[in-house]
Amino acid sequence: MISFSLPYWYDLHAHFRQGTVMADYIQAHINMACAGILAMPNTKPPVSRVTGSAADEYWTIESYLKDLRASGGHVFSDIIVPLYLTQDTTPDMIRAGTQSGYLRAAKYYPPHGTTNSDHGFPLRHFMENGVFSAMEETGVVLCLHGEEHGLTGSDYFDQDTNAEDVFYTRHMPVLVQKFPKLKIVCEHITTRTAVDFVSAQGDNVCATVTPQHLLYTAGHLLQGFKYHLYCLPLVKFNADRAALRDAVTSPTNTRFFAGTDSAPHAVKATACGCAAGCFTGNIAPQLYAQAFEDSGVDLATKNGQTLFQRFLCDNGPRFYGLKVPDKRFTLKKTPSPVHILTTREGTDITPLPLGMGQDTLPWTLER
Repeated sequence: MISFSLPYWYDLHAHFRQGTVMADYIQAHINMACAGILAMPNTKPPVSRVTGSAADEYWTIESYLKDLRASGGHVFSDIIVPLYLTQDTTPDMIRAGTQSGYLRAAKYYPPHGTTNSDHGFPLRHFMENGVFSAMEETGVVLCLHGEEHGLTGSDYFDQDTNAEDVFYTRHMPVLVQKFPKLKIVCEHITTRTAVDFVSAQGDNVCATVTPQHLLYTAGHLLQGFKYHLYCLPLVKFNADRAALRDAVTSPTNTRFFAGTDSAPHAVKATACGCAAGCFTGNIAPQLYAQAFEDSGVDLATKNGQTLFQRFLCDNGPRFYGLKVPDKRFTLKKTPSPVHILTTREGTDITPLPLGMGQDTLPWTLER
């Protein structure tokens, strides 16, 4: 039986929502040996201020951190909450937020591009109003949802182009040229275009990759419409998945790392359309291990285990300046069942594998 140990890891992109169910989603991350989390700020209202108490029209990083810790997050070594960039974000807010100690990252959402992104504003606005300049000056990390907004359907997802391709060919070259020292995480990338862009940059530009984008393609989503795989950005094609797999398993990989984008939804299919997001709480390391094996990595070997640890445990903390923990967990090549998560409010959250008809994983995690 294959068995190997790893340092506790950081999920550097995940959603924990709000209210009493936060405790269930945080516990799911504790269960999969997370040392810490980067918690997305697209709550209702958004986390669009840094310090002080929450208000009806916005929350603050300080107040959301308090809620996360009170809901069980106090056990984590670290929690990063990015500032949601809105039309009200100013350079002075960035500088003051950095001095407060709460502001370490800021999140760009394409307007109306994904769940709770209605407060997003075009990227060029922040290039021109001094916000990105202040972030470059202070070392605040820019976390990017890299998709163009406002496209027609045929441009949004087509055989030859899509919203991510447009973003990484039209906007990102301008951004890195204008702000060459800005620290950037290209989040949940899905295309060969994004992989090639990140690979061509310096050490200040990195990317997160989710389990679903390493495991599946658009064909898996559309064959019978497996809507539990519906996420944004959408899963793409074989060539894109191959590029992602090559990037994360490369012996020279130092800038692609784990960020699950785990997003719990009690109801996926709604009258307004399908809710975007895959829930991979409790099981993400097992899914990543499955993806590495699907990519041809032999996790029975020391070399394969080193490649996996580099992606899951090492690269992300190095970029964000986080301590790699001494505490370790074990992955074993033995089947484990996948369970519905029933929250304390009585709602059921379906993990991605179950939504894809897979009720057993080939790996087991032991803490």
